[in-house]
Amino acid sequence: MANHKSAIKKDIRDEKRRAVNRVDRSKMKNRIKAFLRRLDKGQMEEAKALFPRMISRIDATIRNGTIHKKTGARYKSRLTLRARKAGLQV
Repeated sequence: MANHKSAIKKDIRDEKRRAVNRVDRSKMKNRIKAFLRRLDKGQMEEAKALFPRMISRIDATIRNGTIHKKTGARYKSRLTLRARKAGLQV
């Protein structure tokens, strides 16, 4: 437990930031899962419609500082490769 006033403030701030990051990461992962579900079921039209929204969400998560830009690039690269292997023109 923090003893100094500044350390207590930092704990409060960190807890708020952690909650924001958790929500942000969850939104990103939910978009990815929705896309992959459509892809696995062969629903190509729906997957194609979700692809730009998913990429946009990953970019937003990078901008917000929740994930590192190279982590986001890796996600986008692997998902694009998987989509192309499934026959989706992205």
